[in-house]
Amino acid sequence: MARLIAFDLEGTLVKSVSGWVELHKRFGTWEKGKEYAERFFAGEISYAEWAELDASLWRGHTREEIMEWVEKVEYMEGARELIEFLKGENFRVAILSSGLMCLARKVGEELGVDYVFANELIFDENGVITGKVRPHVDFQGKGAILRRLKDELKPELTVAVGDGYNDIAMFREADVAIAINPHEGVEGDHVVENLLEVREIIEGLIGG
Repeated sequence: MARLIAFDLEGTLVKSVSGWVELHKRFGTWEKGKEYAERFFAGEISYAEWAELDASLWRGHTREEIMEWVEKVEYMEGARELIEFLKGENFRVAILSSGLMCLARKVGEELGVDYVFANELIFDENGVITGKVRPHVDFQGKGAILRRLKDELKPELTVAVGDGYNDIAMFREADVAIAINPHEGVEGDHVVENLLEVREIIEGLIGG
């Protein structure tokens, strides 16, 4: 029987903390982006509205500019080795990111991940950002996505690994939640500092 593990992406598998924030800073739109974030956390706008407001600030920029940033994002130490180990132990591996699909897809392809969920910027036929977004993973959405994967796979073990508030929903759906360098107020069944410790915990769970 298969096992299932779901990873947050930024701050967990890669060193980027937030693609949204990093691109705001790259494009000089951070002041407005910060205002939109405050409006979301104050409950004034929905996640979909927040994502679209952010993306609207980047209208006219290109896919090439986004990919220049993507190519510079570095993996956390041990990320490749951990995914390779998990696949050898009959785990289906998912990335659940409220960040951007441009980054999540590249990481998923390079690591051989089974499922990738993230938010998609929409580009026109010339590769220019339209200001629209497909918000597949909202701030609370990781729990619902993990639940669907569990219903589909019926795994004997489900593990979730993440660091932020938006990972708490998937932590609740997992048999075992691992918080890696978590933000204040974020707790898991285990708290670790790196991906090597994640592997050690999983080896203990499966008797490896």
